[in-house]
Formats: sequence, C-alpha cells, structure tokens
Amino acid sequence: MKVAILTMFAGLSTTYSLVNVVADQIKMLLEAQVELKILVSETCPDEERWGVFLDPRLEWVKITNTRGGTPIVWHDYSAPTGAVHETFYEEAEWIAKDYVRYLRDVDVCIMHDILYQGWHLVHNVAVRQAQKSLPKVRIRAFTHSIPVNRPQKMEWPFSARFTPMPNTRFVYPTYSGIDALARQYDVPQGNCAVVYNSLPLLEMLSQDVQQVAERIDLLNADILVVYPGRLTTGKRFEKVAALAGAIQRKTEQRTKVIFCDFPSADIPGQIYKRTIQTEGMKFGLEKGDLLFTSDLGYEQGFPRRGVFELFGLSNLFICPSYSESFGLTVLEAASRGNFLVLNEAVPALKELGDSLGAYFLRWDGRNFGYDTHEKYVPSEQAYYEEHGGVIVNLMREDHSLRAKTRVRTKYHGAWICRNQLMPLLTGTV
Repeated sequence: MKVAILTMFAGLSTTYSLVNVVADQIKMLLEAQVELKILVSETCPDEERWGVFLDPRLEWVKITNTRGGTPIVWHDYSAPTGAVHETFYEEAEWIAKDYVRYLRDVDVCIMHDILYQGWHLVHNVAVRQAQKSLPKVRIRAFTHSIPVNRPQKMEWPFSARFTPMPNTRFVYPTYSGIDALARQYDVPQGNCAVVYNSLPLLEMLSQDVQQVAERIDLLNADILVVYPGRLTTGKRFEKVAALAGAIQRKTEQRTKVIFCDFPSADIPGQIYKRTIQTEGMKFGLEKGDLLFTSDLGYEQGFPRRGVFELFGLSNLFICPSYSESFGLTVLEAASRGNFLVLNEAVPALKELGDSLGAYFLRWDGRNFGYDTHEKYVPSEQAYYEEHGGVIVNLMREDHSLRAKTRVRTKYHGAWICRNQLMPLLTGTV
C-alpha cells in the first residue's frame, strides 16, 4: 500500500497544531512500513523541515502555488454563497493537474482540513476535479475543527465544503463529533470514522527512558511498576517481582516491572537478579516482563531525571523493603501519581503511607529493637493474589490514576495506528 498525505502546508511551525498531528501520523505510518509521500504547497520552505519531515523514507512533493508565474492567493471562502475571484477556476484546474500527477501512484490519499477550511476552497475544488482521473484512489478526509452547520442555501463552488465525494470516508478525532460531521457532508454516519490525535509521550522524555522503551513495552502495560534501589536483599526486589507476577496471574492485566538498580557490595548482582527473575516468573510474570536498567549499561544507577520520568509513566509503586529510615522513593513515586503499596511492618513506611493514603501489605520488617517475620496462610501466592485483586480494583476506582493509565496505553501512536488508522486505510470504501 502506498499512501499520500495532502496538507498544502505553507510552513512547518510547531505552533500550528495540525503540523504536529501530521508529524505524528507520518511516524505511525513509517513505523508500519507504509510507503508514504506528503503533498505541501510549493512555497513551503525546505529549511523548515524538521524531525520526521526529514526522514529519507518520506517522499516530499510540492504542489504548485503559482499560475503563469503569479503566486496564487488563498482566499477565505467560508460563506455558503457569494462570488469567487476571477482566476479561481483556472487556479483550481492548475492545482488539479498536479494532484493527478502525484496521486496516480497511490492507493489512499489522506486529506487534512482540505474540505473543511474556507481558505482551502480552491484545493477542495481541485481535488474533486482530480478525482475524476483517479477512480482507484481512496480518499480519507480528516476534519480537525468542530463541524460546520449545514446551510439551507448553498451555491457552487461554496457548497463543496458541504458536499460528499465518491470513494471517500470522513474522519474526526472524537466520537462526539461524528453525528455533526455526517450532517455537514450529508453522509451516513457509517461513512465516517474516528482517529484520535496522539500524545507522543516517549518523544518528550530523555534518551535514557527511550532506551528503556526499546527493551520493554512501557506504553501498553496495564500495570507498570518502577522500583529504584540498591541491588541488595534488604530492598526485597524479589517480593516486588512476586507481587507483580501474582497481579498479572490473578487479574490478567499486562504487567511490566522496571528495576532502576545500582550495585551493592553485600551480594553478587547477577546471582540476585536471577533469583528475582525466578521469583517473578514463579508467581506469574513472563519472560520479557521484567527489566534491570543495569543491564542496559547503567551499572552505577539510572539517572535521577530518568527515574522521575519513569515514575511519570508508571501507575503502581511497590515497596516491600525490610528497613527504611524515611523512604524518599515513596514520595518520588507519589509525586508522579502512583498507587502506593508499602510494607506495613516498617515504621517509616507505615508513617509515610498513612499520610499518603497507601495500601499496606505485610512483609518481614525491622522495627525499633526487634524484627518481624510473616507467615502466609494458606500460601504466599494466595496472599498476593487476594491483595493483588483488591489493588487493581482500587486503581480502577481512582479516576485520576485511571486517566493517567489510559492516556499512556490508548492515546499513543502505535495503538492509534493499529486500531484506528490502518483499518481505515485498508478498508475498501
């Protein structure tokens, strides 16, 4: 499949929100191995190209914006009736020839606001004219603003803003606008579709976190646990892995665990890592569900900024530590909106947890002057699974936490491309 994106951009400033929307869409399609070209105005400066607009896989096409050496001036024809300027139809014909030339080799043409915006009326008419010579090209017409109320009285060519096209589906970024979109173009709602705008979270984060994302699926995990600490048995890394595994087994929530670890002198790191991995898989994690940042080359610890960024993505913080004098990582995780599960047997964690509304489990702990030892009846697995189910239900009931998780898992490019954009492009209509 070959796809063209028709924008008629005259510039690529990121302050124009549609530029960012198109950039994200280009990334989605290139990552999906789609052959892609973008059509912009011939006045769009090459020096303004940035990021994905410089990708060598993207064919860059400039559509004429002159007629006989004279620049074509775009007029805002938002009214449903009136008169167009004298050279309107000649300009539309000139532009249509370029559309035919550059769209004849594509399967699908995605148009962004070409049919909606009044100042694109000349391009609206031009693409309709070009379509007569492009019967096999499927059109996907995106609208990015609130649909216009359909006027009772319209005249051509102004009526093009309210007239359907053959072999075309109309697209809006939310379901709430589909009814109004269908009314604007006088088409059945079944001829409309939704493709969300994406939030490229990972691109906003540091290269360190992006490196983590290359090794473990940060965006699609229902439960994402981040646990920073010295790689020592006192921090009970294996209990974090065990509870995370039990949650996955009990609730069938896709669960990932990232340990931002740094070395300890009291135990060989690789031996302890194998123990942690074994415990996690015994309780329900699968291979690839757990990652140590030290295995990515951060042997002396993951950057503090990167830890905070990971906490911004995660939604569950588990601290089964045997002993703490304060528990600063609890505050760090809480400040980024994580659900807290702490060791009730450790006084510092109990004190912090009570003030922060944490959920408590019982693990072995060191108190003032004595140690505690837990026994689980009927088993540690049953204990974790029972509480794991409660934890997941409480997380679902927390509206802010649910929103944070949903933004991460559903409004990123890969999800949108897989569930909305590609089905729209491969559809026969």
